[in-house]
Amino acid sequence: MLLTDKVALITGGAAGIGRAVALKSAEAGADVVVSDIDAVKGAETVAEVQKLGRRAVFVQTDMASVPSIKAAVAEAIAAFGQIDLLANNVGITRVQGFFDVTESEWDLLHTVNAKGAFFCMQEVARHMAARRQGRIVNTASIAALGFRDTTSIAYSASKAPMLIMTQVAAHQLRDFNIAVNCVCPGPTYTEFVLGGVSEERRKKVTHEKMFSRMDAHVPIGRANTPEDVANVVLFLLSDLARNVTGSAYTVDGGIMLR
Repeated sequence: MLLTDKVALITGGAAGIGRAVALKSAEAGADVVVSDIDAVKGAETVAEVQKLGRRAVFVQTDMASVPSIKAAVAEAIAAFGQIDLLANNVGITRVQGFFDVTESEWDLLHTVNAKGAFFCMQEVARHMAARRQGRIVNTASIAALGFRDTTSIAYSASKAPMLIMTQVAAHQLRDFNIAVNCVCPGPTYTEFVLGGVSEERRKKVTHEKMFSRMDAHVPIGRANTPEDVANVVLFLLSDLARNVTGSAYTVDGGIMLR
C-alpha cells in the first residue's frame, strides 16, 4: 500500500494511461480525483476505483481553459481536503504530415499539452507548497525526445516543454518538499493512438493493424500496455522515489536506444 491515505489527482483519468494510473493509485491505497473532459468515461473510472474500496470523485476539466483547471483543482480540494499527488497526464494529438500542420491545430496542441499542463501543475503546487509536501509526475512522450515516427511534429513540439518544465519545477519547488518527475511513454495500446486519426482513415485502419504497426517499432517486440506506464508513475508518486526529482523515465521497450 505505497500510497496509503494519500489523495491523488489524475488528469486525463477517464481512459488510457490516466485510467490505469487512477486504478493503480487506488490499489496502492490512495483516494482518487479523476479529472477529464469526458464525463461518461470519467464516471466509469470513478466506479472502478470505488470497487477497489477507495473514495473517488470526478471533476470535469477542460485543459485548454485555465479557469476550468483552477475550478477543478478547487473542487478536488473541497472533496477531500487535500491533494498529495498529481499525475499530470492529459494530452491530445493529431496524425498529420509535416506539410499538413495548420496554425489552429498547432495552437490547440500547445494550449492543451504545454500550457494546460503547466497551469495545472502550478495550481496544484500552490496547494502543495502551503502544506510543504507533494509529488508531481508529468506525462511527456518519446515524441519529446525526437522520436522520428511521431504522430505530428506539432505534438512533439507541444510535449517537449514537459521535460524542461519538469526540471525547472523540480528546482524551484525543492524548498517546498515537492518532487517533480516525468515519464516519456512510447507507443501504448490506448484509444489515444487513434484519437488523432481522421474518421476516413479510421475506417481503413483497424485497432489490430495499428497495434501491430506499433509492435514493429519496438525492439522488445511489444508496445506498452497502459499498466506498463502506470507502474512507473506509481513508483514516482510513492516514497520509493523519495530521492528522485527532476528526472525523466522512458517507457518505450527500447525504441530510443536505437
